[in-house]
Amino acid sequence: MLEKIFKCILRHGIRKFSYKSVKRPDFSQEIKQKTKVITEEEAKRTIDLTKQLKAKILSTGPITVADYMREVLTHPQGGYYMCKDVFGREGDFITSPEISQIFAELVGIWFLTEWYKLGSLEFQLVELGPGRGTLIRDLLRVLTHFKVDPQFSIHLVEISPYLGGLQAERICHGSTLIDDNNSRFYRKGETPSGIKVFWYKHFEDVPRNFSLVVAHEFFDALPIHKLQLDNNLWKEVLIDIDPNVSEKSEFRFVLSKEQTPVSKIYQPLENDTRLSLEYSLESDRLISMLAKRLQEDGGIGLVIDYGHFGDKTDTFRAFRKHALHDPLVDPGSADLTADVDFRRMKHTAEKNNEVVTFGPIKQGIFLQQMQGDVRLERLLKNALPENQSLLKSGYEMLTDPKQMGGRYKFFSIFPAVLKEHLNKFPINGFR
Repeated sequence: MLEKIFKCILRHGIRKFSYKSVKRPDFSQEIKQKTKVITEEEAKRTIDLTKQLKAKILSTGPITVADYMREVLTHPQGGYYMCKDVFGREGDFITSPEISQIFAELVGIWFLTEWYKLGSLEFQLVELGPGRGTLIRDLLRVLTHFKVDPQFSIHLVEISPYLGGLQAERICHGSTLIDDNNSRFYRKGETPSGIKVFWYKHFEDVPRNFSLVVAHEFFDALPIHKLQLDNNLWKEVLIDIDPNVSEKSEFRFVLSKEQTPVSKIYQPLENDTRLSLEYSLESDRLISMLAKRLQEDGGIGLVIDYGHFGDKTDTFRAFRKHALHDPLVDPGSADLTADVDFRRMKHTAEKNNEVVTFGPIKQGIFLQQMQGDVRLERLLKNALPENQSLLKSGYEMLTDPKQMGGRYKFFSIFPAVLKEHLNKFPINGFR
């Protein structure tokens, strides 16, 4: 697919496209007045990134939302994830593992039960986008508690060297950066119990073995293309320099006059009647790769993210200090995200009959089916009185349908060869 895109670019040329302005929902009423105080260093990175984006647009023309996201989130110098800790209550957003230990405990128990049913094969534990390392740390605690053979290894896919360092501090008693262009991993370490840990920038560099793969709030940060149906043709929403520059933003959304390479090859799924949508080529590529690996090498995949089943149209947004933020303002100072399209993910994973998938299922339902309520009661019995309310409120936030329990979804992937086995022994949490 990527080869087709590159050929289209070479054949048509980027400068052939012309554009008209595009209006998006007004988030101004939803964005809280409370804003993050930007440090002098952050402000400098934001200004530098804005200058680079403007120079790129002046040179090549308006850029795709995917290109914008890639630059804003992962630029080596000014990228949002590359130079700071953005997680937790003091950051811009908080994740489920940071809220309650119950989350990671139940995810760990789920992996263990499904792994036991497959014969307790030798495995490697893989996480895509580990954030601070909270989830992988807690999964290690679960595996240790159930006395899993410590001969397994851990492989973390993390593009940010800064976050890789934070993860190493949480799970290793020591780690080493690898200065070798021939090495697939850029950091290695060892946990106090002797489990070897490796860091990679790309999933394709992770060794080909039976794997337990978890991706929590990873796919929502992958670059998306915004497509819009115009006169029965798919066009692409792009980002241009706003000629009416204001203090609010120096950029604007525009619609391509002609089809772009991505909009030209895009094929909607059957019965998809949306007139505008978000499409992630990178998500398609990674899910296809994961499906192929699980089919050829064996393993289990679990994706946890907020998303929809092919019905939403415009979810691209930014968060700063736990509040909505205009994604075109101060690029690099806020997290950019878009809801995962689980219908397309399911279609992409299963299209070559390499895997079978289950879900998506709401997070609250999954945690309750995994006996989260029972685990909460046990924790409350042993908790100090002053900690009981925190345990209750944390678990409620994870399971309440109006909060994370309804917004987040669980989606699992197994090799297709196990289809009959899984019919006989249904997987936990997805019944």
